[in-house]
Amino acid sequence: MTGILRTTALAAALGLATGATAQTLTVTGRVVDDQTGQPLAAASVFCQNTTIGTATAADGSFRLLLPAGGYDVVVSFSGYETSSSRVGRGGEAAETLDVRLRTRDRSLTEVSVVATTEVREGWKRYGSLFRDQFLGMTEGTDSCTIENADSLRFFYSRRRDRLKVIAREPLRIRNAALGYHIRYELDSFVHDFGTGHTEYAGYAFFEEMDGEEDQKAAWAERRREAYFGSMLHFMRSYYDSTLAGDGFRIERVDPATGKSGIVYNPYDSAFFVAFDDGESMLVANGRLRVTYAREKPDPRYLRAKKMPENTPVQISILEFPEAVIIQQNGYYFDQKDILALGYWSWEKMGVLLPYDYEPD
Repeated sequence: MTGILRTTALAAALGLATGATAQTLTVTGRVVDDQTGQPLAAASVFCQNTTIGTATAADGSFRLLLPAGGYDVVVSFSGYETSSSRVGRGGEAAETLDVRLRTRDRSLTEVSVVATTEVREGWKRYGSLFRDQFLGMTEGTDSCTIENADSLRFFYSRRRDRLKVIAREPLRIRNAALGYHIRYELDSFVHDFGTGHTEYAGYAFFEEMDGEEDQKAAWAERRREAYFGSMLHFMRSYYDSTLAGDGFRIERVDPATGKSGIVYNPYDSAFFVAFDDGESMLVANGRLRVTYAREKPDPRYLRAKKMPENTPVQISILEFPEAVIIQQNGYYFDQKDILALGYWSWEKMGVLLPYDYEPD
């Protein structure tokens, strides 16, 4: 009863609406300079981690037609700060955005690295580390290349024993294994040598590569392999109430003891609430241990973690805030609210799929 009361109260606090779920969402808007109000033509408008994007017209206007689900609409323009707006909540069929971009203050970047020293020939010294921590170390990442790696700048703080990486322009990533060109606007990348932890954030836009039919078939198969067992697959399975059938099992981790216990009913109201507007809420209050039983871990992962080669399942840990909202396309709000550890932390940009991907 306590879990039900807590969940209901949280839902009310979040102001979740009810109503019919729209099958498509039309997002229109206009992009202007925040100070002058002048329209910004040819600004980039795209949905974070999707293949859906456009450019603004001469009057700064844009229009996106989106499949049902949740999205962060990202707007970027050279010399301006990037804007991100959340859409898809409440089941509306149409939304309008008024985007006012501020000019970028480059002095803030200089202040953030004032206590560091830029590393000469940074890519030569730290390029391998950046690739491993950003693209990942799975088999497919061997076919990933950063085409403009020379745009990266590396700063090392001796006092904090940390590496910070910034980019002069959006990174152009060619993922030949999955058949995607990815434009990634790197917001931050920090590697802590003391703990070995890496945190990075940014905005990704996917474009499918052109290829022969046999290439497209190979990409389709590799995308399926990347999808099943992924965090995207898990979120969609939770939303669709198909966790067990899809090969997932979850355990609740006690923050005090670190011990975990199986969650026999992951759709109990203490964990999961489905709303009439098409949104669902996952309540964790700590850590979840997620096991995927239908695929063995990558051998490289087992060797890196010094685990037995016959380890039969993939195990990941999710650190949650009190709750996150899940949309039917697997997108969750807020993207920065969940920290993935274990196997999912091994799978990085090199195996990332867009949120509008659907397996055959």
